[in-house]
Amino acid sequence: MTTTRKPFLTALSGEVVRPAPVWLMRQAGRYLPEYRAVRARAPDFLRFCLTPKHATEVTLQPIRRFGFDAAILFSDILVPPYALGHGVRFETGEGPVLDRVTGQAQVEALDLVRAREVWAPVMETVRRLRGALPPSVALIGFAGAPFTVAAYMVEGGGSRDFAEARHMAFAEPALFGALMARLEEATIDYLSAQAEAGAEALMLFDSWAGVLSPGQFRRWVIAPTARIAAALRVRFPEVKLIGFPRGAGPMLPDYAATAGVQAVGVDTSMPAAWAAQALPEGMAGQGNIDPMALVAGGAALAEEVDSLMRAIAGRPWIVNLGHGIVPQTPPEHVAALVEMVRSAS
Repeated sequence: MTTTRKPFLTALSGEVVRPAPVWLMRQAGRYLPEYRAVRARAPDFLRFCLTPKHATEVTLQPIRRFGFDAAILFSDILVPPYALGHGVRFETGEGPVLDRVTGQAQVEALDLVRAREVWAPVMETVRRLRGALPPSVALIGFAGAPFTVAAYMVEGGGSRDFAEARHMAFAEPALFGALMARLEEATIDYLSAQAEAGAEALMLFDSWAGVLSPGQFRRWVIAPTARIAAALRVRFPEVKLIGFPRGAGPMLPDYAATAGVQAVGVDTSMPAAWAAQALPEGMAGQGNIDPMALVAGGAALAEEVDSLMRAIAGRPWIVNLGHGIVPQTPPEHVAALVEMVRSAS
């Protein structure tokens, strides 16, 4: 059992750290009044993400308030397609709206040279954060995984099952594969730039991986992730990559064994004890408290934390939610969660 100045990075390296390091997906967001105050000054969400002053401030807010072991860059998984020149906007009450990819010309129009200029402010945010974070707090950079980003681009926005994207993957695999290849290249470039700017760990969010059949999951989730991981490992061997294939279910062991990541995020649908056993020996897990238990707080939250800590005993693990914090979460419940985790061991 080992602790260091940055417990999060030690756990990512496969060592058991107790108290377990803790951070939460969407820990910077609408549940915090200080976030809402900053957000009100920048009504366009994409511009908000691409303004270093604002993105740095809201990334730091939950660190100041709760003392998490890691900060995650404030941005959005749809910044890369926007930077590549694809039509992306956020509508109030509707979420992201994208131009639908229906043909090869749209894929060929995705411009990586343009993207590097557009997402340059994100790298400035990373540099600012490295200079502002406490010495014990690690900085996580991230991107959406190619399948999840492609699914939004083909569908034209969010969806319950991303039927259009799945149909294209089956019916027009050459077109879908070309889109995936372009996004894969952009993702490697985007994550590499974050690591170069100072991100100490990286995370790949495949939020819609769970809509795919096992064969499609291997083709469009595991294989691209493995190529991204291999490219990053060559460029930045010290920077660990966390994969989050949300909804992977029984595909989790395959993903953990072959996707090339150093840690795996576990969503709420999986038993933590099963996931801990499914991961290769020495691989860190991350998750998987139900966000609704965090909303409920009290005894329900305490039971979730206790159950998780028993399930991960003896395993390298980073405590997190099984998905992101929801806006109705009371901030005091987040503070209570951090205290529970730090007093559990």
